[in-house]
Amino acid sequence: MTSTPSVPVVGPQPRAQLSATETYSRAILGPVFYELSNLRVAGTAGIPPFPDYVAPGQSPYIVMEDENFTLSVDIKFNNTPLTRLLLCLGIKMEAHFALEGVGAKAVELDLSESIISEKDKYTYTITWKGTPKYAKMTPGFYAIAGVVNVGPADHPCGQFLLGCGYIAGVFLQVC
Repeated sequence: MTSTPSVPVVGPQPRAQLSATETYSRAILGPVFYELSNLRVAGTAGIPPFPDYVAPGQSPYIVMEDENFTLSVDIKFNNTPLTRLLLCLGIKMEAHFALEGVGAKAVELDLSESIISEKDKYTYTITWKGTPKYAKMTPGFYAIAGVVNVGPADHPCGQFLLGCGYIAGVFLQVC
């Protein structure tokens, strides 16, 4: 009859176990960052037919109260393994367009729009569409800024804000 040899125990077992690991997450996952660019505002009216126009140009920055216009901003993410994972989870990106009225009884308001990230897509445009009347804008001059929040995801592991940023410097006149 043979028996399996056992490790001889000489004295009591140690009270604490020792361990060590190393993780190089900076090299494996990489940083996650994004850039905001191209804050835009544009009316959608074309050049009116002759003889209804005074000048041949139609400014996209001057809109009538019932004219459709758009506010938009571009977001570009870097491409790292961690970025790919987070965008694949369906991260919410929300743009708050702040319109600050300047004189002439122009009001101050925020217009918001949001989108959800998609797998293998790193460039996004968030666009708000509507009319000044729909947005309850009064006639006047408006300075526009965009505040963008990235996150959270509609996922049990993604319930936190990943980043935020702002961009400013465009103007609009409502007639």
